[in-house]
Amino acid sequence: MPGTSRPISISTKLERIATLARTRPVLVLTTLAHHIDVEFLTEAYRRTRKDAAVGVDGQTAEAYAVNLAVNLQGLLNRFKAGTYKAPPVRRVHIAKGDSGQTRPIGIPTFEDKILQRAVAMVLEAIYEEDFFPCSYGFRAGRSAHQAVQHLWEALTDMRGGWVLEVDIQSFFDTLDHGHLRRFLDQRVRDGVVRRALDQWLKAGVLEEGAVRHPETGTPQGGVISPLLANIYLHEVMDQWFETVVRPRLCGRALLVRYADDFVLVFSDEEDARRVQAVLGKRLAKYGLTIHPDKTRLLSFHQPGRAVDRGQRPATFTFLGFTHYWGRSRRGAWVVKRKTARNRFNRAVKTAARWCRTHRHQPLGEQHRRLNLMLRGHYSYYGITGNYLALDRYRQALLRTWRKWLHRRSQRARMTWTRFYGVLGRYPLAPPVVVHSVYRHAAKP
Repeated sequence: MPGTSRPISISTKLERIATLARTRPVLVLTTLAHHIDVEFLTEAYRRTRKDAAVGVDGQTAEAYAVNLAVNLQGLLNRFKAGTYKAPPVRRVHIAKGDSGQTRPIGIPTFEDKILQRAVAMVLEAIYEEDFFPCSYGFRAGRSAHQAVQHLWEALTDMRGGWVLEVDIQSFFDTLDHGHLRRFLDQRVRDGVVRRALDQWLKAGVLEEGAVRHPETGTPQGGVISPLLANIYLHEVMDQWFETVVRPRLCGRALLVRYADDFVLVFSDEEDARRVQAVLGKRLAKYGLTIHPDKTRLLSFHQPGRAVDRGQRPATFTFLGFTHYWGRSRRGAWVVKRKTARNRFNRAVKTAARWCRTHRHQPLGEQHRRLNLMLRGHYSYYGITGNYLALDRYRQALLRTWRKWLHRRSQRARMTWTRFYGVLGRYPLAPPVVVHSVYRHAAKP
């Protein structure tokens, strides 16, 4: 109809924000909330997982969707008026491997997740223009495999180096709200958006019937938490290293970070020790503490070089992969990666626990579930050079499956001969290198 303007698409809105942030890198943005309307919240709803556990209000995604338009309009009105009150996050604890320890997991309400998603979409459009290439965690189009690949390529090109492994103690629980607000002030001062962010920082945690309000840490369980963490470490670590530290070094240096997990690689030992000496002070300035037992500097040089002559080649682990020096098929020294021992053992124990608990289920259902485990394992650990570890995992699943099938009946024992007959009908998925550097290199 003439004279009627068409609604601006979500992608166009986000591109406009990104363009502004890219062309004006020091601009403080004060008007952002107007981009969030019902259409924007609808897209945020579409991107929100629908099958997750419910929050403190007990509302499911299905129940929210019954009056979706009304609910989203009400959410938008409260957000714009500044009357939105973020509910506490319901905290549950899940087992952390087989150590007996647990990991706390936060579960926001479904409506809170929608608003967090909408605000995160706006903030991501801004900060994706500011973040450095060394950051990989919880960013669109970036993954842990890309971080591992970047590190592998750099180590190969540098023929190894001095590797500084860094572990920040309880980062997501100790992130300082005051520093975070000051970091946000440098880019985002929209009152409506900042009020919502403050609501999430103050929302509190419901645990064992009591609500407490931590003075540090990010909102647990929501999509806004990893983004705020990235903004924090962008200022504390990435920008400091790229603009202050690297220009002052004598040799080559590299930072690869995935959320709060990162390593630094140096070609020069003195550079590595200088950075190691000041890194703890740098993080302490912003309320963060380096784990003394999990942070170390090691020589990761090609075996036989003068710097390590007579010493056993060092190894280190990053994002679940142990990096080590090994021989290629042609006999040359190359950097290799394999599944970290603790991750491998955890995966095997998880499968064994499932087989024990579900040993009386029909073979077809057990076969389906075990293949899901295998394919999930391959999808993460299936990288070039790790085929043997993938096959060891499959062999471990074969043994544990047969073991618990053998024990489910006193009369019909599952001998190996009989088990091979079962495998003929219900074969387990063979190892697959999902992330091949050769396949990647072959692409035009």
